[in-house]
Amino acid sequence: MNKLDEVLELLKRKEKEDEKSKNPLLWVLAIVGAVATVAGIAYAVYRFFSPDYLEDFEDDFDDDFDDYFEDEEDSE
Repeated sequence: MNKLDEVLELLKRKEKEDEKSKNPLLWVLAIVGAVATVAGIAYAVYRFFSPDYLEDFEDDFDDDFDDYFEDEEDSE
């Protein structure tokens, strides 16, 4: 029975060592996940509040394009 107790004690020590080695890895992954989450939220807020300059450009381009053809129709 004494040998069995020693083996069980060794297994318990091994489990505690494994648990300790996982802890820093868990912290690193948690920090990376938190940073990625904050970056994603910041990007979403930026995209939501930033003005869409392309829409203004397309409107100006369409106006100029229409004016060009109106001038040709008037000259004919």
